[in-house]
Amino acid sequence: MQDAELLSLERMQAFLEAGEEVQFKGKQRQEVYDWMTGLMRQQGYRKQGKAARGLLRRYMAKMTGRSRAQVTRLIGRYLKNSEVKEAVYRRNRFRSRFTQADIELLAKVDEAHETLSGPATRKILEREWGIYQHADYERLATVSVAHIYNLRKRRRYRECRTNYAKTQAVQVAIGERRKPEPGGQAGYLRVDTVHQGDRDGIKGVYHINAVDEVTQWQVVGAVAAITQAHLEPVLKAIFRQFPFPIRGFHSDNGAEFINDTVSGLLKKLLIGQTKSRPRKSNDNGLVESKNGAVIRKHIGYGYIAAAHAGDIDRFYQSRFNPYLNFHRPCGQPERITEPNGKEKFVYRRYATPWETLRGLVSAPETQTRLKPELSIESLDQMASQQSDTESAKGMQEAKRKLFSTLYQERKSA
Repeated sequence: MQDAELLSLERMQAFLEAGEEVQFKGKQRQEVYDWMTGLMRQQGYRKQGKAARGLLRRYMAKMTGRSRAQVTRLIGRYLKNSEVKEAVYRRNRFRSRFTQADIELLAKVDEAHETLSGPATRKILEREWGIYQHADYERLATVSVAHIYNLRKRRRYRECRTNYAKTQAVQVAIGERRKPEPGGQAGYLRVDTVHQGDRDGIKGVYHINAVDEVTQWQVVGAVAAITQAHLEPVLKAIFRQFPFPIRGFHSDNGAEFINDTVSGLLKKLLIGQTKSRPRKSNDNGLVESKNGAVIRKHIGYGYIAAAHAGDIDRFYQSRFNPYLNFHRPCGQPERITEPNGKEKFVYRRYATPWETLRGLVSAPETQTRLKPELSIESLDQMASQQSDTESAKGMQEAKRKLFSTLYQERKSA
């Protein structure tokens, strides 16, 4: 191709007629583009007539091995840019609906709530805009569950958010061998204990986790040991924190709850006691799932000395339990019977425990009632004092102070 662009139009015509059977092919794309640019500049392509342009087109196709259509496109680039150069491909992109600020806000919500499931997170975003009228959440309130997971993959989200690996639930035992039958009424508790590890043969603090089966109202307490002397006062405190009368107490078969002290306390309060059946792992599955999704997620597995049980219990009562019940949405199970008779649960509705309890109390056909000293208005007032994320941030700040105290004492020891 050297000096081929210097030929006159007459010699190009003669070359095409003489070399009709000969085929050429350019090797390097950039070399071909540079040669075509030089040829059209040398021959003054813009000023040539139709016949001369056709001759130049055939000549360039012959010398480069490109098809007529390809040469025509390359000539078009020359006429547009005064040179033949590679076209920059730009993929069509839809305009992003959610801004960087929305992604940062989602990261803050996930950080405050310890990264809940997509449906629960969407419920929180809807409540922040619909109930608490926070303008920052207007766009996020319309996000779909699936797109929440997409936004969590964005680089800006990962820059703002530190994810911690989920821990597995620890199964700890608890009390007559039958499954509780609440009949859609609140007041039937599932109870379990969670141990915070050993160190040098010394037991750590124990968490007492109590969850209402119907509303998922959850109260957590902490004790230094699971002896009868420690359990009775913390169980009384847990019962007081439920806004409705307690009717049932279900646990695994552990000795911490299957004993005369706990049994006597329940009888005194007219609370029925049941315990899990053998080979029926779902009898106490609700509270065991809450052990992992709530206690282990927020407190972790690390050893905490039993001496700190009082500080942890105060944190639970003042910050943690109100957050769980007024501001943390839970999946509400819906039982579906398939045509073959098999039953399964689906989770289409996400609501806070108070929202679920409020619906039960307001429905005239139910028997669920609040304690005499409480009312729907007073509990509504407690729920509206802070938004979901404001409550979560306050809880996280209190938790950081708690763990800072634990760490300083451990370091000094």
